[in-house]
Amino acid sequence: MRVFVTGASGFVGSAVVKDLLAAGHQVLALVRSDNAAAQLATTGAEVHRGDVNDLEVIKQGAAACDAVIHTAFNHDFSQYKASCEADRLVIEALGDALAGSDKPLVITSGVGLLTYGRLVTEDDVLPAGADVIPRAASEEAAAAVAAKGVQVYIVRLPPSVHGEGDHGFVPMVINMAREKGQSAYVGEGNNHWPAVHRSDAAALYRLIVEKKPLFKVFHAVAEKGIQFKEIAQAIGTGLHLPVVSVSGGDVAAHFGWFAHFASIDCPSSSEKTREALGWEPTATGLIEDIGSAGYLN
Repeated sequence: MRVFVTGASGFVGSAVVKDLLAAGHQVLALVRSDNAAAQLATTGAEVHRGDVNDLEVIKQGAAACDAVIHTAFNHDFSQYKASCEADRLVIEALGDALAGSDKPLVITSGVGLLTYGRLVTEDDVLPAGADVIPRAASEEAAAAVAAKGVQVYIVRLPPSVHGEGDHGFVPMVINMAREKGQSAYVGEGNNHWPAVHRSDAAALYRLIVEKKPLFKVFHAVAEKGIQFKEIAQAIGTGLHLPVVSVSGGDVAAHFGWFAHFASIDCPSSSEKTREALGWEPTATGLIEDIGSAGYLN
């Protein structure tokens, strides 16, 4: 199978490329920079040069392949809503390129959008539209594409997709701890972050395009919910910093714009994902990774 992968040089996308190639598939990798192109070429992937927001370029890539895995996303939170709306356009364009075929399109969302104060499952839907939750634009676009008959699948990633080279939420929390001289959690620290190693997440994307299951929404969740206090404790221990609870105005003083994410409570099940695909995560857990995967260097 020849698979078009967007975000192919990113943290998740590069793991997807590696996993696909190891399984004997061909990969057409969307990359923007010369460095990324050179790096991807050494893996055996074919390079497709262009920006993910160039809709004609991505349509060409999608049309030339048997499946599409879309992992690209602009994580500049200063323009978050604009990035989410741009992702809507990308998904719609990919869907247009695949319309009339049986080729699968796998898009990326997040379990962190589902905060119901209980364990959420793959059957749960977003509580509001993109006007309230901007990232909902991706799943709204997936629904619009599916309505056109495209085989579209949603992978919801947890707040922490971890592993060596991670530059997501956990490194942000670590940098805040270094800057403030203490590792903090909010209130009791009992809010839960699901997590998955990026190699396990990559395998999930591959299994979807290989099996094209009837089930359409998947949770890439290896650990259904780690208390944020445990994460703060692992960081504090590794950095030899005090671990403290913050509340009220101290939450914003420590976490700044990240306060919402530090407080998020989204325990998530992946039971139906595992049943549908035979997916079984095997990599190390988040707490172990914090201590051994270069996070604290």
